[in-house]
Amino acid sequence: MILSSCQRNELVQSHGISFLEKRQENIIVNNSNRNDVRKKLKENNVVKISNFGNFKVLNKKERVGRNPKNKVETKISARKVVTFKSSNFFKNKINE
Repeated sequence: MILSSCQRNELVQSHGISFLEKRQENIIVNNSNRNDVRKKLKENNVVKISNFGNFKVLNKKERVGRNPKNKVETKISARKVVTFKSSNFFKNKINE
């Protein structure tokens, strides 16, 4: 699996984004950054942003699900989902 890393400095240089007084605590994500993350996820399946977290694409298998109201079984198709795991640094800043 090929990993892709993205530094805040790269975002500043490529998109002209400026961070507020405390660079470590403030991350500004605009449409172009979201598009960059989408592209990298399609190419590599993993995007790491330092001091923020990791985005990862998971392939879910087809499975049987049930409607809770009427208990009718139905197939849930195979699909790809994006997960996010925040970094410890980011978690600590949020919980302060």
